[in-house]
Amino acid sequence: MEIIIGKTAGFCFGVANAVNKTNKLLNENSNMFCLGELVHNKQVTEQLEEKGLNIIENIMQAKESVIIRAHGTQKEIYNKAKKIGLNVIDLTCPKVIKIHNVAEEYANDGYYIFLVGNSNHPETIGTISYCGNNAYVIENEENVKKALQSLYESKIKKLIIIAQTTYSLEKFNKIISLVENNLKNKDIKLEIKRTICDATRLRQEETEEISSKVDMMIIIGGRHSSNTNKLYEISKKNCENSILIESSKELDINKIKKYNKIGIMAGASTPKKSIDAVVEKLKKIC
Repeated sequence: MEIIIGKTAGFCFGVANAVNKTNKLLNENSNMFCLGELVHNKQVTEQLEEKGLNIIENIMQAKESVIIRAHGTQKEIYNKAKKIGLNVIDLTCPKVIKIHNVAEEYANDGYYIFLVGNSNHPETIGTISYCGNNAYVIENEENVKKALQSLYESKIKKLIIIAQTTYSLEKFNKIISLVENNLKNKDIKLEIKRTICDATRLRQEETEEISSKVDMMIIIGGRHSSNTNKLYEISKKNCENSILIESSKELDINKIKKYNKIGIMAGASTPKKSIDAVVEKLKKIC
C-alpha cells in the first residue's frame, strides 16, 4: 500500500497562532473564556477545555477577559466588551482582519458589497457586520440573481466582491463570472478582491491533484469545519472512495485493505497528532 500525505495538510498560520497563544494563556491562567469555539476541531476544543478554556456563546458570560476566536466576530462585540470592562484578547486570523478592513473601507466609500461565503459561518457573520447596510451574502451560484436584483434596487453604481477565507476557489470563480456576465452593458464599477487565503487555495489545489491519482482519499478534520468540507467536496469529485473522518478511530481497517494507493489531506484546524494517528493506523495494514 502506498500512502500519499498532503504537504499542506494541517494547521494554517491563523489556527496555529490562535491555538499556541491560547495554550500559553491557559498555562498562566486556567480559567479563560472564548467566544465560540476557538477553531472548528473537536480534538483541539476538548484539549483546550481540559486545560480550563470556557466556550461561551454570549459575551456577557465572560469574566475579566475574553478571547476572540480565529474566525473573528461581529464589530459590535468589541463595543460590548469595552462597555462591560472586559480585556479583549483578539486571536482573529490576520487574513480575516484584513477582510474586515477592506469591507469597512469600501462600505464607507459607498460601495455595494457582495460577500461570498456560508451565511451561517462565524467568519461570514463577523465580516458582514463591517459591510454596512448595502451588502448581500452569496452562498452559491443560485444566489447571484437575487444579489444582483438587490444591487440594482439600491441604485448604487459601485460594487466590490469579497469572499470568506475558506470558501471554494472553484465556486468563487464561477460566481465572479456570473456577476461579470450580468453586469455587461451596465453602468456599474466592479472591483474584485480575491480574499480566499493562500493556505486554503493551496490546500484545495493539492487535494485536487492527490485525489485524482489515488484509489482512496481520506480527509481529516471537523465535520462542521468549512474548509474541511470543501476539501471533501473536491476529493469526492475526483475519487469516489473518499471519506471524511475526525479521528483515526473512525477508520474501518477491513474496508481499507483492498486499496493500493491512499491519499491523505487534512483541514486547516486539524492538529498534526490527528494526522499522525491516521498514518500510523494505515502503516499497520502495510
